[in-house]
Amino acid sequence: MQQSTRSTPLGGKWLIGGLLTALLPNVALAEDTLSAGDTAWMLTATALVLFMTIPGLALFYSGMVRSKNVLSVLMQCFAITGLMTILWVLYGYSLAFTSNSSESINMFVGGFDKVLLAGITPDTLSGTIPEYLFLTFQMTFAIITPALIVGAFAERMKFSAMLVFMTLWLTIVYAPVCHWVWGGGWMGGDGVLDFAGGTVVHINAGVAGLVAAIVLGKRKGYPNTPMPPHNLTLTVIGASMLWVGWFGFNAGSELAADGIAASAMMVTQIATAAAALGWMFSEWLSHGKPSVLGIASGAVAGLVAITPACGSVGPIGALVIGLASGVICFFSATKLKRMMGYDDSLDVFGVHAVGGIVGAILVGVFAAPSLGGLGFGGDNATISAQVMVQIKGVLATIAYTAVVSYILLKIIDMIMGLRVSEEEEIEGLDMALHDERGYIL
Repeated sequence: MQQSTRSTPLGGKWLIGGLLTALLPNVALAEDTLSAGDTAWMLTATALVLFMTIPGLALFYSGMVRSKNVLSVLMQCFAITGLMTILWVLYGYSLAFTSNSSESINMFVGGFDKVLLAGITPDTLSGTIPEYLFLTFQMTFAIITPALIVGAFAERMKFSAMLVFMTLWLTIVYAPVCHWVWGGGWMGGDGVLDFAGGTVVHINAGVAGLVAAIVLGKRKGYPNTPMPPHNLTLTVIGASMLWVGWFGFNAGSELAADGIAASAMMVTQIATAAAALGWMFSEWLSHGKPSVLGIASGAVAGLVAITPACGSVGPIGALVIGLASGVICFFSATKLKRMMGYDDSLDVFGVHAVGGIVGAILVGVFAAPSLGGLGFGGDNATISAQVMVQIKGVLATIAYTAVVSYILLKIIDMIMGLRVSEEEEIEGLDMALHDERGYIL
């Protein structure tokens, strides 16, 4: 993505520009120009995406753990928000969104030209919005992605080890994958469609979460000891906040207040509604009763699945993607999880990785104009060609994230240990790690 700097034009240039605008309304000057409307919308979208992590995701996750661990999840989400903000300013933004001097290296990771946001001022533009705003919007993505991983290892990871892992993961996993898709890397060059983060955010976080759950091992007593959510009210409130905040996530990714942003908002609503009902009816048929946790989880699955597709598909595509994600994620988070025997505490893999995969592949189908879509990516001119490109992007993300996350976790485990002691796990992480209780009994 290219950013340009606004210069102070001469009086004659203003005069010519004004005359062109008056006489030829459809003629635009070649250089980037600040749009007040786009800027106002992106300020709103940025706040909405941050709202998704704190309080949205924090409440969604904290309600699903046991009462003795509620503060630990809130603390992790809050601390990650602070930590990722600083890392993004120090070097994360530069690695993700600047060009590397070597063309071959630039296919995989950016450079260091904007470390500590060097060269950026309030007058620097990225398209029609200030670059400060663009980098802050992208910062909120860098915040929520590692925060999603928390749900997979909830109730058993050391707080210190979590901080170290997230620091390394943002640096070595998130920033490069972000660059691959949005920063001028190889995925974007191949025409992979990922409008708002199906691969960058959800597959990335979901696979890392699964690896973390496997490396840490199961919670003490799982699956024989019942571990029901302690407060589904918090979970539903958090899911509702995620639903609303996701409009900033998806429609904001257009980086403009225009028709594509409006379309992205519309299809996000359609897919989320369809997925919530798809999960609800699947559970109803399978277990005899629909649950509040199920419909909330289904809504999140739909939000995840439409994320890579929201800028490329129409209402029909959104409806199919939503229904497919609701049904498939239900079986993944229940049947597959029990069959494979891993302890993904809050179904990060089953909802985010699987939902992201569903959306990332189906966008290759429903981006087709004949199906109401807005067109394929790159030079891909057919459904089969686009689907193959999408599958390639999905597999590359899974492989890279899984391998690097596993290596990072094993190194941290050898140096400082990943898991709390058995006594601390039994006591609960709230008291053991933070010396506080979420509830006064």
